[in-house]
This record gives sequence, structure tokens and C-alpha cells, in this order.
Amino acid sequence: MSTLSSWISKSCGLAALLIVALGCEASAGERLANASVLTAPPMNRPAYRQLATDPVLGTHFTRVTDPGRRMAAGVVCAEAYCRHRYSSTQAWNADQTLLAISKGCNGFCFLDGQTYEPVFHRPVDDDCKWHPTDPALLICVRDSEVYAWAPRANGRTVIYAPKDYKRIQFGPYKGNLSLDGNRLVLRATNRAGALVAFAYDIKEGRKYPDIDLATLPGLNDYCGISPSGRYIACLSTRDDRTDVAHILTVDGKVVQSWTEHHRPGHGDMMIDADGSDVYVGISKADPDKWHIIKRRLSDGVVTDLAPSGYGAHASTRNTDRPGWVFISYEGSYDRIAGSVGRAPFYQEVVALRIDGSGEIRRIAQTRNALRDYISETHASPSPDGSQVIWSSNWGVAGGPVADYVSRVIWPEE
Repeated sequence: MSTLSSWISKSCGLAALLIVALGCEASAGERLANASVLTAPPMNRPAYRQLATDPVLGTHFTRVTDPGRRMAAGVVCAEAYCRHRYSSTQAWNADQTLLAISKGCNGFCFLDGQTYEPVFHRPVDDDCKWHPTDPALLICVRDSEVYAWAPRANGRTVIYAPKDYKRIQFGPYKGNLSLDGNRLVLRATNRAGALVAFAYDIKEGRKYPDIDLATLPGLNDYCGISPSGRYIACLSTRDDRTDVAHILTVDGKVVQSWTEHHRPGHGDMMIDADGSDVYVGISKADPDKWHIIKRRLSDGVVTDLAPSGYGAHASTRNTDRPGWVFISYEGSYDRIAGSVGRAPFYQEVVALRIDGSGEIRRIAQTRNALRDYISETHASPSPDGSQVIWSSNWGVAGGPVADYVSRVIWPEE
């Protein structure tokens, strides 16, 4: 297992020059041990839907939204922001023909998933997530039901509408479907007024037992299904503001509890190379505070992936290219330059291999001046990892937040 002391920042200025010269889509085969802090030179905000090139990384990217302006018939975004939902929410459908923009769009603005041309708008305000295998569908949850929604035809089919529960939620907010699209976790209030969570299998039409969330220490924030569909992860906040996690089977049996603060958090779940469900995110507790770590759901074993730094959010929505996590780094050059043993990234999107090898791909310099939640970068890759969407106010704190998509070419492995 790699440790903080083994990651000493070294100069790789020549490598950076080679990246620019080659104009590659992502630096191939670079390691954390050799990565250096890169200065982001001044760059005008790219024009809407015009291909741009990062002057340091050489990667190509496109601004795909235009806050405050009409992008197409019926597609107008708010002046303050026009962006995708969140790092752990998939923005593209299964075949990457559609890209969903859901913040600032008064519902959903759907763009072509490759050219980013606006296609259509739907004024739907429910919690909807793309089906992992069926590109035509989103699975949505509203107060009283779960339904499948085909946005192109705007057709809906009710999947599950229980009479004994109210205020049904998809997580809430941070829920996803299992990788086969069959299972999800719902949080709801039962007839007795208790807050519960339970797994539901769409294919089998099967509801699993209630989990009384009051029996789990802390105030519940959300619950989600693991990618394999075998586990439920419930995250809660205790009275001392410690964020803890409880891992259960779909039948509601507690497997273990992670009582350290946010160890990890702000992350995402995925299947590891050995078939295990893991959670990858940012630790906020010793002995790996501010490191990027992965933690196995079955037994809590932790693997240290990257040293202390300004990692803010992790995404593993690259479900068809497993083995990598995409990290959104915040911070500034002044905070990271000259530091020893820290991850040498600021305002950058970096792909990190989760095997502990320290292999990375540097995707984008975001030039994002963090001010509030809506201005967070929240990088999220497409299912095959060939595209990554991220948000930026382009260095103007309080300025309009737009979405950008970087292209990633992966070498043969």
C-alpha cells in the first residue's frame, strides 16, 4: 500500500512540455510520484460550443452550456448557472447519445451527447437517473411512485406505487441504480410515521424489508444501493457532526459501521477488480485525512490511493471503464505550490487508477473560483470514460457557472 511519505512531489516540466507538443487528450502513464504542480496561464473563457485546447495539458474541451441565453427552441438556462447535477450522477445516457443538464434548466435540457447541440427540453422536476443499460430511459422517483420515463417521447410507465408509504425519495438525491439497472434504494415514511429505507428490485417487482433508520446512529442523510445490488449504504450525521456510514445487506442486516468522520465521503461506489463493491472518496479522518481512499463495503478494508490534497469530489460513473476514479480538485496555486508530499493538483480534474499504483491521467484545468455549492466542479465521466463533464465560473467568483466537456483518449491496455 502506498503511503504519504512515498509520494514526494518531483519536477516533470519536460513531461508537461511533451504533453503540449503532442496535443494528446490526456497524459498517458503519468504517476503521482512524478507529478508536479502546473501553472494555469491566463485563458479567455471559451466561446459556447467551440472546441478549445488546454494550453498546458493539450487536452481538448468544449463549453456546452450558455447561462442566461437561449440555446435552442425552448432551451434557456438561468443567468447564474447552467450545469449538470452532481459528480456521482451520470450525465449521459447508456449509449452516450444524450447529455442531461438539470440545474438552471427549469427541468431537463437534453443535449446531443457527442456534438452538445441542444435537442429538447422537458419541464420535469422529479429525481431522475439514467438507466445504466437502456439508453431510452430514466428511472424517476416522486412523492408517491417510481416510474420509467422515456424523455424523447415523453412517455411514462409506473413501476412501483406503494400505498403504505409517503414522501418516497431516491436516496434522496445521491441515489443510483445497481449496474444492471434492476435495484435501487428508496427512503420513505411508513404508516407509523417512521423514516425507513428499503431496497426494491424492478425486474422482480420485489420490495425488500424496511430498515428503521432511527436504529442507525445519527440523522440519516441518504441511502443507496451498491453497484452489485448486494449492499445498502446509509450515510448519517451524528450530533457531534461526525459523518458516519452504515453498510447493510438488502435484507437490512448490518454488515458494519464506519464510525470515523467521512472516511470516505463526497464519493461514489464501484466494482473493484476482484468483484468487490467499494466506496471511493475523500477521507476527513486520521490516519489518512484529506487522502483519496477506497473502502471495501464487505469488510471496511481501506486502500490509500492519493496523498493529502484539495480533492473535493470523486466520481466512478465510468461504469464501462472500471478501475478509475475521476477526482475534482479545488484549491489554488498559492496553497499547493512548494508543499511537499501533497497531491500537486488545484482546480483540476484528474483520473486516478484505484489499484494503488498511483497512475493518473490529467484531464482538465478548470479555472474555477470556488464560492458556493453551485460553483463546485463536480466532474463526472461518461459511461465509457471518453468524456468528462465539469463546471466552472472561469475564475470569476459569483460569475455564471457553465458546463464544459473534456475528451479523453485512452491508450490500448
